[in-house]
Amino acid sequence: MTTVSSLATLKTTLKRAVAVAAVTLAAVSLQPGTASAGTAPVVGGTRAAQGEFPFMVRLSMGCGGALYTQQIVLTAAHCVSGSGNNTSITATAGVVDLKSSSAIKVKSTKVLQAPGYNGTGKDWALIKLAQPINLPTLKIAETKAYDNGTFTVAGWGAAREGGAQQRYLLKATVPFVSDASCKESYGSSLVPAEEICAGFDQGGVDTCQGDSGGPMFRRDNANAWIQVGIVSWGEGCARPDYPGVYTEVSTFAAAIKSAAATL
Repeated sequence: MTTVSSLATLKTTLKRAVAVAAVTLAAVSLQPGTASAGTAPVVGGTRAAQGEFPFMVRLSMGCGGALYTQQIVLTAAHCVSGSGNNTSITATAGVVDLKSSSAIKVKSTKVLQAPGYNGTGKDWALIKLAQPINLPTLKIAETKAYDNGTFTVAGWGAAREGGAQQRYLLKATVPFVSDASCKESYGSSLVPAEEICAGFDQGGVDTCQGDSGGPMFRRDNANAWIQVGIVSWGEGCARPDYPGVYTEVSTFAAAIKSAAATL
């Protein structure tokens, strides 16, 4: 990311790259697309195994996403430009290597950006695909029961601030950060009722540019993956005292379900 004063602008960029970055994790933090000079190679992140996160989707505008249904991708509002018919986005799924000949590529047909999205909060969107992708989907958290603990992030975003996006899917784990603590870092730029933070005080592991829109998830009581966040924004990537900021999925679960039914 850049500075707190520019958060609103970042949110409309690939800042959500953050999420993916987390995955990318390299030295990433959920930052939007503007990263200052980064350092270090991937920090704390490792390459995901083929099939480990079958619900992960790479979007052609440079964001991540997850299969909400086999024909609908859940991503970040700042990754798209409004709602309506849209055939310009290509979703790549089924592989960790984006250059694999086994990659499944499907075009979009419609986009639904969160109603009322204006660059702050409400950072979610749905993309309907031209045809279903026969892969496991990622269920979303409908209550705050799982908005705590340790989360997994994954993505093809940059492995360092200002770095290039990745060919291979990277993953990492980041701990929950309370609203109070996160607000100490971001002040009034944080929307506690709509966002959830995660990261280490010392930094070093985070999402980054190109990870935006990707999922932050954990195991539920049945040991199944459940999505609790969407990579949204942050200050730089993996900087100390600046955790990644994610859309709090549980807050918007009902709205997401209702919107998906209209696509």
